[in-house]
Amino acid sequence: MVLLRKVIGDVLRARRQAQHRTLRDVSTAANVSLGYLSEIERGHKEASSELLASICEALGTGLSDVMAEVAATFALAEQMQEALAGAPGSAPAPAPAQEPAVVTDSVTDGEITVSVRSDGPLRHTLTARRTPGPRSELLVG
Repeated sequence: MVLLRKVIGDVLRARRQAQHRTLRDVSTAANVSLGYLSEIERGHKEASSELLASICEALGTGLSDVMAEVAATFALAEQMQEALAGAPGSAPAPAPAQEPAVVTDSVTDGEITVSVRSDGPLRHTLTARRTPGPRSELLVG
């Protein structure tokens, strides 16, 4: 299962890192503690809508842009989940007295990679990852 707080954190971290900014810089600009911002980025804490808006403002991005990226990640995760649910034999039953078979499948769409790990017929783990885009070179004139 993909958690909303995890995806939001991944998007915020990717945007911050793309700007080559530190947690301290963004936390100061957003008026939030560095530790709490770190917890949000790691998906351990849920940010209120006010705090999320403040973080987006500190990053110089719109809340709607962040939420659009989050929605795209969830859409890809849902497509992956539907594909696995409809695929016969996507999670083979383990043979008796053996380790359970592990099936891993992943799909990448741009910067978003969704992976599904099946540890048996009743256990599936969906993981969404966002890879930051290529770093732009700084031009010194």
